[in-house]
Amino acid sequence: MAQNPRISSRKAPQQARSNDLVTAVLEAAVQVLAAEGAARFTTARVAERAGVSVGSIYQYFPNKAAILFRLQSDEWRQTSGLLRDILEDRAREPLVRLRALVHAFIRSECEEATIRIALHDAAPLYRDAPEAEEAHAASAGILHTFLREAALDASDAERALAGDLLKRTLSAVGSSYSESPRTPDEIHAYADALADMFCAYLERLAAPRPVVAEPSGM
Repeated sequence: MAQNPRISSRKAPQQARSNDLVTAVLEAAVQVLAAEGAARFTTARVAERAGVSVGSIYQYFPNKAAILFRLQSDEWRQTSGLLRDILEDRAREPLVRLRALVHAFIRSECEEATIRIALHDAAPLYRDAPEAEEAHAASAGILHTFLREAALDASDAERALAGDLLKRTLSAVGSSYSESPRTPDEIHAYADALADMFCAYLERLAAPRPVVAEPSGM
């Protein structure tokens, strides 16, 4: 069975100069990925675009998969932050939070479509890695906490299903919709319609359950 390449960074930069180098490498990687796509992405091209030696990159990233995974990790971290900032804002009602999340997510998918599509193409390099599983688990945990609050009377199984449906649907729909250029008005209308469906689902899930009377004795 083929093993995944090492995708963790070799070391974390400790000094400002090292931080600057890693930042330059990641910025160059985004540019190369956007211009060339995942199939033609190489460490050499990143080094050339960043104006550094390949050896300098290898101090921090052992291979191209590690660079791509760092870009993907940053995207996952951003998505988790988006989920947390919106869904944990208990000053707003759950339905308001859910609608805000859908709008923010679809807008983000459309704004970053080029990089997201390229990273999706590179996913086979790292999708089965433990780090990838941890990132997905973090997002699932945020959704589960929100649903436990928003649908208190639902069962654990119902909330687990709802969380999985929300996550999978947002990811699939956002990915598909953002493949073509969209205007801000189109994005808003589409996100609003998607939010309507999610909110209707959450309202049903959170609705009080009827009490079933015990059959009376004969």
